[in-house]
Amino acid sequence: MKTLLILFGGMSSEHEVSCKSAASLIPYIDRTLFDVLVVGITKFGNWYLTDASPDEIVNKNWEKLSTNKSCFLSPNRAMNGLQVIDNNKIVEIPIDVIFPVMHGQLCEDGAIQGLFELCGIPYVGSDICASACSMDKSVTKRIVENTGILQAKYIIVTKEEFDNDAESVFLNIEEKFGSQNPVFVKPASAGSSVGISKAHNRKELCEAFEKALKVCKKILVEETVIGREVEIAVIGNKEPIASCVGEVFAANEFYDFDAKYENDQSRTEIPANIPTGISNKLRNAAISVYQSLGCEGGARVDFFLSPDKEVVFNEINTLPGFTQISMYPKLFEASGIDYSNLITMLCDYAVERGVKM
Repeated sequence: MKTLLILFGGMSSEHEVSCKSAASLIPYIDRTLFDVLVVGITKFGNWYLTDASPDEIVNKNWEKLSTNKSCFLSPNRAMNGLQVIDNNKIVEIPIDVIFPVMHGQLCEDGAIQGLFELCGIPYVGSDICASACSMDKSVTKRIVENTGILQAKYIIVTKEEFDNDAESVFLNIEEKFGSQNPVFVKPASAGSSVGISKAHNRKELCEAFEKALKVCKKILVEETVIGREVEIAVIGNKEPIASCVGEVFAANEFYDFDAKYENDQSRTEIPANIPTGISNKLRNAAISVYQSLGCEGGARVDFFLSPDKEVVFNEINTLPGFTQISMYPKLFEASGIDYSNLITMLCDYAVERGVKM
């Protein structure tokens, strides 16, 4: 039996989503295969080994439990596993695999993956490089360009460029996309549509930049793509497989954070009502994007399907949500892999890959 460490929370803006994901996932772990340890990371970066229930994790009461124990992972490989501080002594618990049920900055951008590599403990999800490249939308786009898969037209703007000459930035955007056409303004490195705005005019563009720059110092400006929003889940290492295609119907003007997690008027259709040939094209494109970025473990790949059936890449998420309404587990459930088996498969792929020595 393997010892599985579940990590949740973190210091990102997606802390609450991570808690929901962990609360959903923990009850479905196969306890005949895994001994489970659960560690929560507060927004301030404090690590606690906790025996909190899923309800306590969701409602934030887990942080107040008197049974919590401070803990840490050490990059010193002589300290093997989770280091738990108990009665002023450090107790070492060996760990076989880590499942970071975490989203956003410092959680899926290569930062915590670097810690896992230094510790020498296998972990679910992509490695440092693939995580970092997939988290930064501007880098992702440059890599995916080599696949030949269509993408929205875009430009990249840094905070320094905007602060030095915002007028030139706006003129460049209007020249690139047309002054009457709406554009999306996105932080380059943020997940779950955090900080994203759709701007229809100069005033909204100013507001969008102000919002996005609070999240990231590099901004991606994209043309608006007219089409159906579809998502595919991918799992595996050297020979990944793709789920069926799911379609998103956002309650808001676009699929922002509120539409994903707060607005119950958003809905999904799994599998999507798409012809088999187009569905296969989307699934193959998802695997192509996944492999081009060097992803392993699993990821969700998002596309637009234009009215004339063109496949347009949108973005990739290397640690997708695992809540009850999250697309990643729902897509695989519709493809014949239930929640519990999906968790086991992700852990098995982590152990198969191992870590760099």
